[in-house]
Amino acid sequence: MAGPFFRVEGLTRRFGGLLAVNDVTFELRRDQIVGLIGPNGAGKTTLLRLVTRILRPDRGRVIFNGEDITSLSVWDVVNRGIACTFQNSRPFRHLPIIANVMVPLLAPRAHARGDWIRKIDAKAMDALEFVGIADQALEPAFALSQGDLKRLEVARAIATEPELLVLDEPLGGLNPAESELLAKSIKRLHQGGRFGRLHSEGPAVLMIEHKLKELMSIANRVIVMDHGEVLADASPAEIVKNKKVIEAYLGSAHAAP
Repeated sequence: MAGPFFRVEGLTRRFGGLLAVNDVTFELRRDQIVGLIGPNGAGKTTLLRLVTRILRPDRGRVIFNGEDITSLSVWDVVNRGIACTFQNSRPFRHLPIIANVMVPLLAPRAHARGDWIRKIDAKAMDALEFVGIADQALEPAFALSQGDLKRLEVARAIATEPELLVLDEPLGGLNPAESELLAKSIKRLHQGGRFGRLHSEGPAVLMIEHKLKELMSIANRVIVMDHGEVLADASPAEIVKNKKVIEAYLGSAHAAP
């Protein structure tokens, strides 16, 4: 490989006088699930939108599979193998749930993933089964609960068999049992589950999540942001003991001595 699998270098973005993301740099390996956490307003979602090209950075660049993708369009990024979900789901509300998953399967990347003897409705149903809402496939999307809308977002993202899956609070709105089930499904996908690549290698995962118990149970690494900057980058076990992280979440009075 000509360069790192995934790397962001010095990403910076301002909104007027607000420095939302400030000189953020990190790498992600293909064999990792990386959690992205931090207090509200830390810049996490803005960073993901920069990574997926929904927003353009004021400075910095994004490298994927050795290629600088900083200036590519959103659809070009998807066809390179990056798929994402959003904190606020925006499905085609009046289309059946299965049709919402069939739409991304019309992308050029999906056509290139082989297996096109199978119909796109069968592949879409596989994705819905993977996230646990196949029994609602023919219902209109507006009928879904908030939690099930999050699962629909994940189904749409995995349908294109991405190499990097970027998730913005995928467990939001789910009850504890549903959260644990979807977290395990994400880990299984990463390990080469049904939607892994043809050689059984699943996607790398970069995910924002506030449900720390579930995140820590599947993540190899956790990046903590605060005030637009990387505060810490370490294993889950190290992160939960990090004084700076505890201060960022709870205030200095709660920091370990």
